[in-house]
Amino acid sequence: MLSGFALVLFFLGVVSGLELVGILFLAIVIVAVDSAVVVVQATEKRVLTVLGSYRKTLEPGLNVVPPFVSRTHAFDMRTQTLDVPQQEAITRDNSPVTADAVIYVKVMDAKKAYLEVEDYTNAVSNLAQTTLRAVLGDMELDETLSKRGQINAAIRRELDAPTDEWGVRVESVEVREVKPSIDVQDAMEQQTAAERRRRAMILEAQGERRSAIERAQGDKQSNVIRAQGEKQSQILEAQGDAVSTVLRARSAESMGERAVIDRGLETLENIGRGESTTFVLPQELSSLVGRYGKHLTGSDVRADGQSLQSLDFDDETRELLGLDDVESTLETLDTDVERPPEVAANGED
Repeated sequence: MLSGFALVLFFLGVVSGLELVGILFLAIVIVAVDSAVVVVQATEKRVLTVLGSYRKTLEPGLNVVPPFVSRTHAFDMRTQTLDVPQQEAITRDNSPVTADAVIYVKVMDAKKAYLEVEDYTNAVSNLAQTTLRAVLGDMELDETLSKRGQINAAIRRELDAPTDEWGVRVESVEVREVKPSIDVQDAMEQQTAAERRRRAMILEAQGERRSAIERAQGDKQSNVIRAQGEKQSQILEAQGDAVSTVLRARSAESMGERAVIDRGLETLENIGRGESTTFVLPQELSSLVGRYGKHLTGSDVRADGQSLQSLDFDDETRELLGLDDVESTLETLDTDVERPPEVAANGED
């Protein structure tokens, strides 16, 4: 630009020939310095070629290169995102599917990325497309829909070897969406609905079965408790009849003894009306009269003629009337009525 301006001034006669040479030299120096100094950004590296031959890789910062015969090619060293267009594939069970993915790549060696491949981004994208179709073709439809992580790992594994030769590392592969054909989607929806209906029927049948079992167990428990109650009622009724029989027997025995005593008293009265002064009494009659008198008066007589308070029958009278046996039977009956063993055991269960 400066040389052109100098030529214009020369033709116009403004500058002399010597001045024109100086201006041209200055312009050449400026251009040479500009082409010899290369500033590399922190996020990139540059490949330097001199006369078409690779010389070295320029690091970030200020770099000096041979002027006029050097060229540099920049490579972004940050992780880059490459979209894989939607691909159509046929699964192993002959089901058509479509899928797309995204790949995260990073240039590790700028020299290889320049010398080994023309356009590494385009090359990686095309390789990912073919690999995606191949991986989907080796899997069944259900696997393509459920094993997304396995698909990602398989694609990355297939991309590692060739991309390493290009100086590029595949950091991650993510399959975004796998869709079967419309017909397959309709069939899958029908299958899912049928499976849900089947599960609902199974759950309903299980609920009815459990309800029937619980009802049967409840009826069984109720019958057991009813039978135990009837058994206990029969036992209590039998015990009551036994106690009543014992009491009636004891009462009859007591009434018979009282009749004997009354008869003996009448005899004594008749004897007392007689003229004789000597009387012979049987020992049994005297004993009964004594016990009966004590029972009627509720007291004993001491030797001095004074009465002693008596609150209970003597042992002989209690044994004769069977009072101890009756009380024992009534206590057993009360205990059984309060807590039948069979009912108590069932209640604890």
